[in-house]
Amino acid sequence: MSSEWNENEPAPPDGGRLVIRGGAVMSMDPAVGDFEDADVLVEGGRIVAVGPGLDAQDANVIDARGRVVMPGFVDTHHHQFETAERAFLPNGLLTDDGSGSPSAQPNYGEHILGRFAPAYRPQDVYVNVLFAGLSQLDAGVTTVLDVSQIHHSPEHTDATVQALVDTGRRAAFGLFEGAGRTGSRYPEDAYRVRERWFPTDDQLVTMVMGGEIYLGGQAHRRSWAIARELGVRIAAHAVGSWGTMRQDLERIARGEDGVRVGPDNLFIHMTGMSDETWKRIRDAGARVSLAFPIEMVMRHGTPPILTMRELGMEPSLSSDVETTMAADPFTLMRSAMTMQRMVVNQMVLDQGGPVSPGTPELLTVRDVLRYATVNGARDLGLDDRTGTLTPGKQADIVILDATALNVAPLNNVPGAVVSLMDRSNVETVLVAGKIRKWRGRLLDVDLDRLRHDLEASRDHLFTAAGVRRDLFA
Repeated sequence: MSSEWNENEPAPPDGGRLVIRGGAVMSMDPAVGDFEDADVLVEGGRIVAVGPGLDAQDANVIDARGRVVMPGFVDTHHHQFETAERAFLPNGLLTDDGSGSPSAQPNYGEHILGRFAPAYRPQDVYVNVLFAGLSQLDAGVTTVLDVSQIHHSPEHTDATVQALVDTGRRAAFGLFEGAGRTGSRYPEDAYRVRERWFPTDDQLVTMVMGGEIYLGGQAHRRSWAIARELGVRIAAHAVGSWGTMRQDLERIARGEDGVRVGPDNLFIHMTGMSDETWKRIRDAGARVSLAFPIEMVMRHGTPPILTMRELGMEPSLSSDVETTMAADPFTLMRSAMTMQRMVVNQMVLDQGGPVSPGTPELLTVRDVLRYATVNGARDLGLDDRTGTLTPGKQADIVILDATALNVAPLNNVPGAVVSLMDRSNVETVLVAGKIRKWRGRLLDVDLDRLRHDLEASRDHLFTAAGVRRDLFA
């Protein structure tokens, strides 16, 4: 191991044995524990051992002194095809709800889904999904559920999956609806997609079925049935303020709709839902992904974290849309913690005295770290391979710089990660043991070319959607 830190040292070769030496290791696995100074040994893409002073004389070495070593982050809901419209809706709402709010125009439903999305060509899908994936990989997100509502044709679908594969990180490909074109073949195209792209379930990219309940009629019955026939999970948005989703989910949860809720369901947002629905969702073992920043900003409703904790449930975290908010895990974790603590702290202040029985416990940095790693892997059915630094799991690992100006001196590892760090601290990223980012730089990527392609895609989409670009709107 080099005695001095050298940022220009080449990355160790892929394959063989690798030891991450001398870092502050936060495993997120209670059975493994945490270590102020320890090593992580990787072989064949899997974690072999975690602990101090591991014997790894024949292994390539990554010097992690002054660094935090932890599992890669997991985002359970990201619309990656929308990258070309980043920050188009910095003030926007989910929909024009008739409130008269100036932020209702432009809005997400009308403009992103109604105007931009139909204009996507397969080549637009590819570069948008690839660029979004690389951006998140750069921020330490090693696993994502790509909620891609862009399946206008089989060619659009294949472009999405190819981009996920080419990104080189773990992903769950979400086969959702498209613009309703005759050639889309959703949801029946799931059979072809499963056979062509996902013949086994042990690949780096896996499959999830989009089963939206707001598409009208009984469309979700067919998509849920196909998902269960193919043995893949089902993901669906559930926003109580949008259309009839509250009533529809109530009916489904009661078993009155011809489909059953089960542990293979992942519901996104779950804002504005009834207590009865929540209890039925919990009892069925379904999972919930919360996108705290977007839910608060775009008027989905208050993120239901208090309800979940009261029912003994825990969410995973998701970024949702970069049209309005950043997609890095630090934004998600801080938003979750700040929102919940703000509400509970005000409850305590309003009581004007000792904390009363039944007052919710405050979220901690450990809680939101668990949401962003362990729970994300669990909700995507990937917890047997990622989410913790556990021997036997695949080596999805991030190395975070704790010597940086915004963190040093290091006094509390989980506190530093959640409260102080940002994407600039993400120094090295491994996915299944392969180094994808090395000491601040993504490997094997021509970012200049990709950025040029993304800008060309943006120009096409704005023109096709009839939207004028105004940099200071």
